[in-house]
Amino acid sequence: MRSFYGVTLDNPLMLGTALYPSPAIMADAFATSKAAVATVSLRREGSVDQAGQDFWNIIRDLSVHILPNTAGCHSVKEAVTTAHMAREIFNTNWIKLEVIGHTDTLQPDVFGLVEAARILSQDGFQVFPYTTEDLVVAEKLLHAGCEVLMPWGAPIGSGQGLNNILGLRSMRAHFADVPLVIDAGIGLPSHATAAMELGFDAVLLNTAVAKAGDPVEMARAMALALAAGQAGANADPMEPRDMAAPSTPVIGKAFLE
Repeated sequence: MRSFYGVTLDNPLMLGTALYPSPAIMADAFATSKAAVATVSLRREGSVDQAGQDFWNIIRDLSVHILPNTAGCHSVKEAVTTAHMAREIFNTNWIKLEVIGHTDTLQPDVFGLVEAARILSQDGFQVFPYTTEDLVVAEKLLHAGCEVLMPWGAPIGSGQGLNNILGLRSMRAHFADVPLVIDAGIGLPSHATAAMELGFDAVLLNTAVAKAGDPVEMARAMALALAAGQAGANADPMEPRDMAAPSTPVIGKAFLE
């Protein structure tokens, strides 16, 4: 496993904490999948709310790495302010940076993203930017101080999988030494396997598990899928061919006359 800001994860699954039928089911999903990272967003109604405090206590009891995010932020100022609040509450420099630019697709505002990443990196944050597969934007994020890139597979919550295989493959090849995480769009275990087979280092997902009919079983399936994809990538798989190639050699085969 590749390290993320010096932290090596035991499991490439990063799991969100929203949308579950209950906190108990969420906790069971984490226990079953052994996800290494929990992503959390700040409750907008304030940290003094008792329900909010109970939720944070449950998150802390998961005994995983906490990755606060700036979900729902549409400006640099809002994202930076939210990040500082998250650091104070969760006592971590990790931050999943979201600066949303399009309401319907939840596509990142890549211009604001780069600016916010630079500000937060200078403030000592270790930024995990939710971005696109654009190589130019990725370069700018790295220059801004990011050491991890998190391109989307598809729009958040869409479950479409990996919409731009070519772009993601190019990103993996271009940034061979950078930890890459597929963030958003995963809907099926097969999507998660495909991401790992492309050589990505982790997958971050939420809706596919939380909104499944059986979130705990889906969490288990996702963990198995990631492990299978990672093992397949490590096995140096064969390249696809344009033509058929017999698996049984012709040489030495008996011929009847």
